[in-house]
Amino acid sequence: MKILQRKHGDTFTVLLAGRYTTFILDPFQYHVIMKNPKQLNFWKFSRQLSAKAFGIKKFATDDDLNEDLHRHYLLLQGKPLDGLLECANQQLKEIFEFQLLKTTDWNTASLFGFCASLIFETTFSVIYGKTLAGNRKKLISELRDDFLKYDEMFPYLISDLPIPLLKHAKAAQMKVIKHLMPEKLAQMQGWSEIIKERHSVLEKHYLPEDFEIGGHHLGFLWASMGNTIPAMFWAMYYLLRHPECMEALREEIDSLLQSTGQKKGPGFSIHFNREQLDSLVGLESTIFEVMRLCSYSTIIREVEEDMTLNLETSSYHVRKGDFVALFPPILHMDPEIFEAPEEFRFDRFIEDGKKKNTFFKGGKKLKYSVMPFGLGASKCPGRYFAINELKLLIALLLTYFDIEITDNKTIELNYSRLLFGVQHPNSDIQFRYKVKSWRS
Repeated sequence: MKILQRKHGDTFTVLLAGRYTTFILDPFQYHVIMKNPKQLNFWKFSRQLSAKAFGIKKFATDDDLNEDLHRHYLLLQGKPLDGLLECANQQLKEIFEFQLLKTTDWNTASLFGFCASLIFETTFSVIYGKTLAGNRKKLISELRDDFLKYDEMFPYLISDLPIPLLKHAKAAQMKVIKHLMPEKLAQMQGWSEIIKERHSVLEKHYLPEDFEIGGHHLGFLWASMGNTIPAMFWAMYYLLRHPECMEALREEIDSLLQSTGQKKGPGFSIHFNREQLDSLVGLESTIFEVMRLCSYSTIIREVEEDMTLNLETSSYHVRKGDFVALFPPILHMDPEIFEAPEEFRFDRFIEDGKKKNTFFKGGKKLKYSVMPFGLGASKCPGRYFAINELKLLIALLLTYFDIEITDNKTIELNYSRLLFGVQHPNSDIQFRYKVKSWRS
Protein backbone atom coordinates (compact mmCIF):
# COMPACT_ATOMS: atom_id res chain seq x y z
CA MET A 1 0.00 0.00 0.00
CA LYS A 2 2.90 2.37 0.76
CA ILE A 3 4.34 1.70 -2.70
CA LEU A 4 1.00 2.57 -4.29
CA GLN A 5 0.78 5.70 -2.15
CA ARG A 6 4.25 6.85 -3.21
CA LYS A 7 3.41 6.23 -6.86
CA HIS A 8 -0.18 7.50 -7.06
CA GLY A 9 -0.68 9.78 -4.07
CA ASP A 10 -3.23 9.60 -1.23
CA THR A 11 -6.19 8.64 -3.43
CA PHE A 12 -6.12 5.92 -6.09
CA THR A 13 -8.22 3.10 -7.51
CA VAL A 14 -7.13 -0.53 -7.79
CA LEU A 15 -8.82 -3.71 -9.00
CA LEU A 16 -9.05 -5.82 -5.85
CA ALA A 17 -10.72 -9.26 -5.81
CA GLY A 18 -12.77 -8.34 -8.86
CA ARG A 19 -13.94 -4.96 -7.54
CA TYR A 20 -12.62 -1.51 -8.33
CA THR A 21 -11.71 -0.06 -4.94
CA THR A 22 -10.84 3.60 -4.40
CA PHE A 23 -8.56 4.03 -1.38
CA ILE A 24 -8.51 7.31 0.54
CA LEU A 25 -5.30 7.43 2.59
CA ASP A 26 -5.28 11.08 3.69
CA PRO A 27 -6.61 11.04 7.29
CA PHE A 28 -8.00 14.56 6.87
CA GLN A 29 -10.36 13.19 4.18
CA TYR A 30 -11.80 10.30 6.21
CA HIS A 31 -14.91 12.37 6.84
CA VAL A 32 -16.04 11.67 3.26
CA ILE A 33 -17.07 8.19 4.39
CA MET A 34 -19.09 9.65 7.27
CA LYS A 35 -20.78 12.39 5.22
CA ASN A 36 -22.29 10.06 2.62
CA PRO A 37 -23.82 7.08 4.50
CA LYS A 38 -26.61 6.55 1.94
CA GLN A 39 -24.37 6.66 -1.11
CA LEU A 40 -21.49 4.78 0.58
CA ASN A 41 -23.17 1.77 2.14
CA PHE A 42 -21.57 -0.47 4.78
CA TRP A 43 -24.46 -2.89 5.27
CA LYS A 44 -24.44 -4.46 1.81
CA PHE A 45 -20.78 -5.41 2.19
CA SER A 46 -21.43 -6.57 5.77
CA ARG A 47 -24.30 -8.84 4.65
CA GLN A 48 -22.14 -10.44 1.98
CA LEU A 49 -19.43 -11.06 4.58
CA SER A 50 -21.95 -12.56 7.03
CA ALA A 51 -23.20 -14.97 4.36
CA LYS A 52 -19.69 -16.19 3.58
CA ALA A 53 -18.18 -16.29 7.07
CA PHE A 54 -21.17 -17.31 9.19
CA GLY A 55 -23.72 -18.77 6.77
CA ILE A 56 -26.25 -15.98 7.44
CA LYS A 57 -28.25 -15.22 4.28
CA LYS A 58 -31.42 -13.70 5.71
CA PHE A 59 -29.81 -10.27 6.20
CA ALA A 60 -30.08 -9.80 2.42
CA THR A 61 -33.89 -9.97 2.50
CA ASP A 62 -34.88 -8.95 6.05
CA ASP A 63 -33.92 -5.41 7.08
CA ASP A 64 -35.91 -5.71 10.30
CA LEU A 65 -33.69 -8.58 11.49
CA ASN A 66 -30.58 -6.45 11.17
CA GLU A 67 -32.20 -3.48 12.95
CA ASP A 68 -33.60 -5.66 15.75
CA LEU A 69 -30.19 -7.23 16.46
CA HIS A 70 -28.26 -3.95 16.33
CA ARG A 71 -30.64 -2.28 18.76
CA HIS A 72 -29.28 -4.50 21.53
CA TYR A 73 -25.61 -3.59 21.07
CA LEU A 74 -26.19 -0.93 23.73
CA LEU A 75 -26.02 -3.87 26.15
CA LEU A 76 -22.25 -3.89 25.57
CA GLN A 77 -21.82 -0.39 27.03
CA GLY A 78 -22.51 1.53 30.25
CA LYS A 79 -24.04 -0.36 33.16
CA PRO A 80 -24.48 -3.61 31.19
CA LEU A 81 -20.73 -3.50 30.53
CA ASP A 82 -20.13 -3.32 34.30
CA GLY A 83 -22.17 -6.50 34.64
CA LEU A 84 -20.11 -8.26 31.96
CA LEU A 85 -16.86 -7.25 33.69
CA GLU A 86 -18.16 -8.46 37.05
CA CYS A 87 -18.93 -11.79 35.42
CA ALA A 88 -15.44 -11.83 33.85
CA ASN A 89 -13.89 -11.27 37.31
CA GLN A 90 -15.84 -14.25 38.67
CA GLN A 91 -14.99 -16.45 35.71
CA LEU A 92 -11.29 -15.64 35.98
CA LYS A 93 -11.40 -16.38 39.71
CA GLU A 94 -12.53 -19.92 38.82
CA ILE A 95 -9.93 -20.33 36.06
CA PHE A 96 -7.11 -19.09 38.29
CA GLU A 97 -8.10 -21.00 41.43
CA PHE A 98 -8.92 -24.32 39.78
CA GLN A 99 -6.33 -24.30 36.98
CA LEU A 100 -3.55 -21.71 36.92
CA LEU A 101 -2.82 -21.34 40.65
CA LYS A 102 -2.75 -25.09 41.34
CA THR A 103 1.01 -25.51 41.04
CA THR A 104 3.96 -23.44 42.24
CA ASP A 105 6.39 -24.91 39.69
CA TRP A 106 7.33 -23.37 36.37
CA ASN A 107 4.87 -24.22 33.59
CA THR A 108 5.93 -24.01 29.94
CA ALA A 109 3.33 -23.29 27.27
CA SER A 110 2.96 -21.95 23.75
CA LEU A 111 1.96 -18.31 24.01
CA PHE A 112 -0.75 -18.22 21.34
CA GLY A 113 -2.33 -21.43 22.61
CA PHE A 114 -2.29 -20.12 26.19
CA CYS A 115 -3.89 -16.80 25.20
CA ALA A 116 -6.47 -18.50 22.98
CA SER A 117 -7.56 -20.86 25.77
CA LEU A 118 -7.77 -18.10 28.35
CA ILE A 119 -9.69 -15.71 26.11
CA PHE A 120 -12.04 -18.38 24.80
CA GLU A 121 -13.05 -19.84 28.17
CA THR A 122 -13.46 -16.40 29.75
CA THR A 123 -15.39 -14.81 26.89
CA PHE A 124 -17.63 -17.77 26.15
CA SER A 125 -18.59 -18.17 29.82
CA VAL A 126 -19.25 -14.45 30.25
CA ILE A 127 -21.51 -14.35 27.19
CA TYR A 128 -23.24 -17.74 27.29
CA GLY A 129 -22.86 -18.87 30.89
CA LYS A 130 -21.97 -22.37 32.08
CA THR A 131 -23.19 -25.75 30.97
CA LEU A 132 -25.69 -27.61 33.13
CA ALA A 133 -24.83 -31.04 31.76
CA GLY A 134 -21.79 -33.24 31.21
CA ASN A 135 -18.11 -32.52 31.72
CA ARG A 136 -17.89 -28.71 31.48
CA LYS A 137 -14.12 -28.66 30.92
CA LYS A 138 -14.38 -31.23 28.11
CA LEU A 139 -17.24 -29.36 26.41
CA ILE A 140 -15.40 -26.03 26.56
CA SER A 141 -12.21 -27.65 25.22
CA GLU A 142 -14.02 -29.27 22.30
CA LEU A 143 -15.84 -26.07 21.39
CA ARG A 144 -12.62 -24.05 21.69
CA ASP A 145 -10.69 -26.45 19.44
CA ASP A 146 -13.47 -26.46 16.85
CA PHE A 147 -13.72 -22.66 16.99
CA LEU A 148 -9.95 -22.25 16.49
CA LYS A 149 -10.02 -24.64 13.50
CA TYR A 150 -12.85 -22.58 12.04
CA ASP A 151 -10.92 -19.38 12.74
CA GLU A 152 -7.91 -20.75 10.82
CA MET A 153 -10.24 -21.16 7.84
CA PHE A 154 -11.77 -17.69 8.19
CA PRO A 155 -9.58 -16.02 5.50
CA TYR A 156 -10.66 -18.69 2.99
CA LEU A 157 -14.36 -18.39 3.85
CA ILE A 158 -14.43 -14.64 3.19
CA SER A 159 -12.48 -15.01 -0.06
CA ASP A 160 -14.07 -15.46 -3.47
CA LEU A 161 -12.80 -19.02 -3.86
CA PRO A 162 -15.27 -21.38 -5.57
CA ILE A 163 -17.46 -23.31 -3.12
CA PRO A 164 -15.94 -26.76 -4.02
CA LEU A 165 -12.53 -25.48 -2.88
CA LEU A 166 -13.99 -24.47 0.49
CA LYS A 167 -15.05 -27.98 1.54
CA HIS A 168 -12.88 -28.14 4.69
CA ALA A 169 -13.62 -24.52 5.63
CA LYS A 170 -17.38 -25.07 5.32
CA ALA A 171 -17.13 -28.27 7.37
CA ALA A 172 -15.30 -26.39 10.15
CA GLN A 173 -17.96 -23.66 10.02
CA MET A 174 -20.85 -26.12 10.30
CA LYS A 175 -19.20 -27.99 13.18
CA VAL A 176 -19.17 -24.85 15.34
CA ILE A 177 -22.69 -23.88 14.24
CA LYS A 178 -23.98 -27.23 15.50
CA HIS A 179 -22.45 -26.45 18.92
CA LEU A 180 -24.42 -23.18 18.99
CA MET A 181 -27.91 -24.31 18.02
CA PRO A 182 -30.78 -23.49 20.44
CA GLU A 183 -31.04 -27.00 21.90
CA LYS A 184 -27.33 -26.91 22.84
CA LEU A 185 -27.40 -23.36 24.22
CA ALA A 186 -30.49 -24.24 26.27
CA GLN A 187 -28.15 -26.38 28.38
CA MET A 188 -26.22 -23.25 29.41
CA GLN A 189 -27.08 -21.35 32.59
CA GLY A 190 -26.34 -17.66 33.04
CA TRP A 191 -26.83 -16.12 29.60
CA SER A 192 -25.75 -12.50 29.42
CA GLU A 193 -28.48 -9.90 28.81
CA ILE A 194 -27.43 -9.38 25.21
CA ILE A 195 -27.72 -13.10 24.46
CA LYS A 196 -31.19 -13.19 26.03
CA GLU A 197 -32.31 -10.29 23.83
CA ARG A 198 -30.69 -11.73 20.70
CA HIS A 199 -32.36 -15.07 21.42
CA SER A 200 -35.76 -13.35 21.48
CA VAL A 201 -35.04 -11.62 18.17
CA LEU A 202 -33.88 -14.83 16.50
CA GLU A 203 -36.95 -16.69 17.78
CA LYS A 204 -39.11 -14.07 16.07
CA HIS A 205 -37.35 -14.37 12.71
CA TYR A 206 -36.50 -18.09 12.47
CA LEU A 207 -37.85 -21.57 13.16
CA PRO A 208 -35.94 -23.27 16.03
CA GLU A 209 -34.27 -25.82 13.75
CA ASP A 210 -32.91 -23.24 11.27
CA PHE A 211 -29.11 -23.51 11.12
CA GLU A 212 -28.85 -19.75 10.56
CA ILE A 213 -29.57 -19.31 14.29
CA GLY A 214 -26.30 -21.10 15.01
CA GLY A 215 -24.69 -18.93 12.32
CA HIS A 216 -25.76 -15.78 14.19
CA HIS A 217 -24.23 -17.13 17.40
CA LEU A 218 -21.05 -18.03 15.52
CA GLY A 219 -20.86 -14.49 14.13
CA PHE A 220 -21.33 -13.00 17.59
CA LEU A 221 -18.78 -15.37 19.13
CA TRP A 222 -16.22 -14.64 16.41
CA ALA A 223 -16.76 -10.89 16.79
CA SER A 224 -16.23 -11.31 20.55
CA MET A 225 -12.85 -13.01 20.33
CA GLY A 226 -11.63 -13.31 16.74
CA ASN A 227 -9.46 -10.21 17.22
CA THR A 228 -9.09 -10.33 21.01
CA ILE A 229 -7.13 -13.60 20.89
CA PRO A 230 -4.35 -12.30 18.60
CA ALA A 231 -4.38 -8.93 20.42
CA MET A 232 -3.79 -10.76 23.71
CA PHE A 233 -0.95 -12.71 22.09
CA TRP A 234 0.78 -9.59 20.80
CA ALA A 235 0.34 -7.74 24.11
CA MET A 236 1.97 -10.62 26.01
CA TYR A 237 4.66 -11.03 23.35
CA TYR A 238 5.72 -7.38 23.57
CA LEU A 239 5.58 -7.46 27.38
CA LEU A 240 7.88 -10.48 27.41
CA ARG A 241 10.22 -8.83 24.91
CA HIS A 242 10.29 -5.54 26.84
CA PRO A 243 11.00 -6.07 30.56
CA GLU A 244 10.92 -2.30 31.17
CA CYS A 245 7.29 -2.29 30.01
CA MET A 246 6.37 -5.23 32.24
CA GLU A 247 8.01 -3.58 35.25
CA ALA A 248 6.25 -0.25 34.63
CA LEU A 249 2.85 -1.96 34.33
CA ARG A 250 3.43 -4.00 37.50
CA GLU A 251 4.23 -0.81 39.39
CA GLU A 252 1.08 0.84 38.02
CA ILE A 253 -1.08 -2.16 39.00
CA ASP A 254 0.51 -2.38 42.47
CA SER A 255 -0.17 1.31 43.01
CA LEU A 256 -3.82 0.80 42.07
CA LEU A 257 -4.17 -2.18 44.42
CA GLN A 258 -2.67 -0.19 47.30
CA SER A 259 -4.94 2.80 46.65
CA THR A 260 -8.02 0.54 46.64
CA GLY A 261 -6.98 -1.37 49.77
CA GLN A 262 -6.49 -4.68 47.98
CA LYS A 263 -3.73 -7.01 49.08
CA LYS A 264 -1.89 -9.52 46.96
CA GLY A 265 -1.43 -12.97 48.43
CA PRO A 266 -2.24 -16.67 48.13
CA GLY A 267 -5.63 -17.39 46.61
CA PHE A 268 -7.57 -15.16 44.26
CA SER A 269 -8.58 -12.02 46.13
CA ILE A 270 -8.06 -9.28 43.52
CA HIS A 271 -11.03 -7.60 41.81
CA PHE A 272 -11.01 -4.85 39.18
CA ASN A 273 -14.04 -2.78 38.20
CA ARG A 274 -14.33 -0.62 35.07
CA GLU A 275 -13.33 2.61 36.79
CA GLN A 276 -10.18 0.99 38.18
CA LEU A 277 -9.26 -0.53 34.83
CA ASP A 278 -9.80 2.84 33.19
CA SER A 279 -7.23 4.39 35.53
CA LEU A 280 -4.48 2.06 34.27
CA VAL A 281 -3.19 4.50 31.63
CA GLY A 282 0.08 2.61 31.10
CA LEU A 283 -1.75 -0.64 30.43
CA GLU A 284 -4.18 1.09 28.07
CA SER A 285 -1.30 2.75 26.24
CA THR A 286 0.36 -0.66 25.84
CA ILE A 287 -2.81 -2.17 24.36
CA PHE A 288 -3.29 0.70 21.92
CA GLU A 289 0.37 0.48 20.89
CA VAL A 290 -0.17 -3.22 20.16
CA MET A 291 -3.28 -2.34 18.13
CA ARG A 292 -1.33 0.31 16.22
CA LEU A 293 1.34 -2.20 15.26
CA CYS A 294 -0.80 -5.27 14.59
CA SER A 295 -4.28 -4.18 13.46
CA TYR A 296 -4.80 -4.14 9.70
CA SER A 297 -8.52 -3.44 9.56
CA THR A 298 -9.85 -1.75 6.44
CA ILE A 299 -12.99 0.38 6.41
CA ILE A 300 -14.97 -0.52 3.30
CA ARG A 301 -18.13 1.00 1.80
CA GLU A 302 -20.02 -0.01 -1.34
CA VAL A 303 -21.06 2.74 -3.77
CA GLU A 304 -24.86 2.75 -4.11
CA GLU A 305 -25.03 5.10 -7.10
CA ASP A 306 -22.59 6.86 -9.41
CA MET A 307 -21.16 9.78 -7.46
CA THR A 308 -18.27 12.21 -7.16
CA LEU A 309 -16.01 12.21 -4.11
CA ASN A 310 -15.13 15.84 -3.46
CA LEU A 311 -11.83 15.89 -1.59
CA GLU A 312 -9.81 18.96 -0.62
CA THR A 313 -7.36 18.77 -3.50
CA SER A 314 -9.41 17.12 -6.26
CA SER A 315 -12.54 15.15 -7.12
CA TYR A 316 -12.91 11.47 -8.01
CA HIS A 317 -15.76 9.78 -9.86
CA VAL A 318 -16.80 6.39 -8.51
CA ARG A 319 -19.36 4.04 -10.02
CA LYS A 320 -22.24 2.09 -8.56
CA GLY A 321 -20.99 -1.27 -7.28
CA ASP A 322 -17.42 -0.06 -6.70
CA PHE A 323 -15.86 0.12 -3.24
CA VAL A 324 -14.44 3.09 -1.37
CA ALA A 325 -11.99 2.19 1.40
CA LEU A 326 -9.85 3.65 4.16
CA PHE A 327 -6.66 1.85 5.21
CA PRO A 328 -5.74 2.98 8.77
CA PRO A 329 -2.43 1.03 8.95
CA ILE A 330 -0.96 3.74 6.71
CA LEU A 331 -1.95 6.21 9.42
CA HIS A 332 -0.58 3.96 12.19
CA MET A 333 2.85 3.69 10.53
CA ASP A 334 3.22 7.34 9.50
CA PRO A 335 6.53 8.69 10.95
CA GLU A 336 5.12 12.21 10.80
CA ILE A 337 2.48 11.16 13.36
CA PHE A 338 4.34 8.50 15.36
CA GLU A 339 8.07 8.79 15.88
CA ALA A 340 9.89 5.58 14.87
CA PRO A 341 6.54 3.94 14.03
CA GLU A 342 8.04 0.47 13.55
CA GLU A 343 9.15 0.40 17.21
CA PHE A 344 7.07 -0.79 20.15
CA ARG A 345 6.84 2.02 22.71
CA PHE A 346 4.46 1.16 25.52
CA ASP A 347 4.18 4.79 26.71
CA ARG A 348 3.40 6.26 23.28
CA PHE A 349 -0.15 7.10 24.37
CA ILE A 350 0.78 8.73 27.69
CA GLU A 351 1.51 12.41 28.23
CA ASP A 352 2.22 13.92 31.65
CA GLY A 353 0.88 10.79 33.33
CA LYS A 354 -2.45 10.99 31.50
CA LYS A 355 -3.94 9.44 28.38
CA LYS A 356 -2.61 11.04 25.21
CA ASN A 357 -5.30 11.39 22.56
CA THR A 358 -3.94 14.27 20.50
CA PHE A 359 -1.66 13.70 17.52
CA PHE A 360 -0.70 15.91 14.59
CA LYS A 361 0.22 15.59 10.93
CA GLY A 362 1.61 18.53 9.00
CA GLY A 363 0.92 20.76 12.00
CA LYS A 364 -2.80 19.92 11.90
CA LYS A 365 -4.59 18.05 14.68
CA LEU A 366 -5.88 14.64 13.67
CA LYS A 367 -9.44 13.62 14.47
CA TYR A 368 -8.41 9.95 14.22
CA SER A 369 -4.99 8.57 15.18
CA VAL A 370 -5.47 4.86 16.00
CA MET A 371 -8.40 3.07 14.38
CA PRO A 372 -8.44 -0.66 15.19
CA PHE A 373 -12.21 -0.75 15.65
CA GLY A 374 -13.49 0.78 12.41
CA LEU A 375 -15.42 3.99 11.87
CA GLY A 376 -19.04 5.11 11.87
CA ALA A 377 -21.56 2.37 11.04
CA SER A 378 -18.84 -0.28 11.01
CA LYS A 379 -17.32 0.64 14.38
CA CYS A 380 -17.08 -2.44 16.59
CA PRO A 381 -19.90 -2.34 19.18
CA GLY A 382 -17.96 -4.64 21.51
CA ARG A 383 -14.81 -2.52 21.62
CA TYR A 384 -15.32 -1.41 25.25
CA PHE A 385 -15.63 -4.99 26.47
CA ALA A 386 -12.65 -6.11 24.37
CA ILE A 387 -10.32 -3.43 25.75
CA ASN A 388 -11.43 -3.99 29.34
CA GLU A 389 -11.16 -7.76 29.02
CA LEU A 390 -7.57 -7.40 27.78
CA LYS A 391 -6.75 -5.05 30.65
CA LEU A 392 -8.29 -7.41 33.20
CA LEU A 393 -6.47 -10.49 31.91
CA ILE A 394 -3.08 -8.80 31.65
CA ALA A 395 -3.42 -7.11 35.07
CA LEU A 396 -4.24 -10.43 36.73
CA LEU A 397 -1.44 -12.33 34.98
CA LEU A 398 1.12 -9.70 35.96
CA THR A 399 -0.18 -9.68 39.54
CA TYR A 400 -0.14 -13.43 40.15
CA PHE A 401 2.68 -14.77 37.99
CA ASP A 402 6.33 -14.47 37.18
CA ILE A 403 6.47 -14.70 33.39
CA GLU A 404 9.49 -15.32 31.18
CA ILE A 405 10.08 -15.92 27.49
CA THR A 406 12.01 -19.11 26.72
CA ASP A 407 12.28 -18.73 22.97
CA ASN A 408 14.56 -16.21 21.28
CA LYS A 409 13.05 -16.30 17.81
CA THR A 410 11.48 -13.13 16.44
CA ILE A 411 7.78 -13.34 15.63
CA GLU A 412 6.28 -11.34 12.78
CA LEU A 413 2.79 -10.68 11.42
CA ASN A 414 1.25 -13.37 9.24
CA TYR A 415 -0.76 -10.98 6.98
CA SER A 416 -3.17 -13.75 5.92
CA ARG A 417 -6.01 -11.59 7.30
CA LEU A 418 -4.85 -8.40 5.64
CA LEU A 419 -7.77 -5.92 5.56
CA PHE A 420 -9.52 -7.83 8.40
CA GLY A 421 -8.51 -7.00 11.95
CA VAL A 422 -5.58 -7.92 14.17
CA GLN A 423 -3.09 -10.08 12.31
CA HIS A 424 -2.07 -13.48 13.66
CA PRO A 425 1.61 -14.28 14.31
CA ASN A 426 3.58 -16.19 11.68
CA SER A 427 4.45 -18.79 14.33
CA ASP A 428 3.95 -19.49 18.02
CA ILE A 429 6.53 -19.00 20.76
CA GLN A 430 7.28 -20.72 24.05
CA PHE A 431 7.09 -18.98 27.44
CA ARG A 432 6.91 -20.07 31.05
CA TYR A 433 4.96 -18.89 34.07
CA LYS A 434 5.04 -19.57 37.79
CA VAL A 435 2.82 -18.49 40.68
CA LYS A 436 4.55 -15.69 42.60
CA SER A 437 5.99 -16.34 46.03
CA TRP A 438 4.13 -14.26 48.62
CA ARG A 439 6.65 -14.63 51.46
CA SER A 440 7.62 -10.99 51.12
